[in-house]
Amino acid sequence: MTVPHITLNDGMKIPAIGFGTYQLTGHQGADDIVHAIEAGYRWLDTAVNYENEGAVGEAVRRSGVAREKLQVASKLPGRHHAFEEALSTIEESLYRSQLGYFDLYMIHWPNPSKNLYIEAWTALVEARERGWVKSIGVCNFLPEHLEAIITASGVTPSINQIELHPYFPQHEQLAFNAGRGIATQSWSPLGRANHLLKDPALQALGKRLGKSLVQVILRWHHQLGAIPLPKASKPERQRENLAIFDFELSDADMAIIARLATPDGRTFDQDPAHYEEF
Repeated sequence: MTVPHITLNDGMKIPAIGFGTYQLTGHQGADDIVHAIEAGYRWLDTAVNYENEGAVGEAVRRSGVAREKLQVASKLPGRHHAFEEALSTIEESLYRSQLGYFDLYMIHWPNPSKNLYIEAWTALVEARERGWVKSIGVCNFLPEHLEAIITASGVTPSINQIELHPYFPQHEQLAFNAGRGIATQSWSPLGRANHLLKDPALQALGKRLGKSLVQVILRWHHQLGAIPLPKASKPERQRENLAIFDFELSDADMAIIARLATPDGRTFDQDPAHYEEF
């Protein structure tokens, strides 16, 4: 199965779809991630707060796929935004995963009330200079947060990973990211604890196209210009989620999905302007 690649603003090429590992922990989690690699995923998304960097590293080693053919991303938690703490945390991430380097490391949330995200960004720049990470990015950064770190450091993130799904398409944030040359990744691309996977309009689209509802949603992400990070533990679901590059949604199909957007479709009211995660 051929997955197209996207070139980031720092020259790194990454797959147009990745594998989310949230809640995949321990021995079973490592098994699930190995299955995902066997299915064809080459981008693995983890985080310090997922408490599974070790499982991801173990899966990479057990997969039989050369390390340099896989790309692994992790994320800095809000409790370690101070410069020296951030560097120590990244180093610990490497020790836990035993991967030698990360392909991407991101700030997980800006946590604006603490006002340390610029310091955290400076630490990521330093980590890249030390060779610990190849590319650096952010998650859940609003335009004002992005402008602040770019102005302070002169370094633009390669990726901004945000909540994005048909109920919450984030057109303005997508456009802002694109205007700064920042790629957008979608967390919770299939919704989470909402009714997206039972939506009648999406069900009808899938039936007409001969595709699953999930494939329709993931294809929508791709055509929107975002990189989805679906999670699935069952091998058949993992393979299904990858099979989105052999069909296309028409303008009319995209318009049907656009009508599903709500004024604030965030699943858990995690607005980065005030939500914080440590």
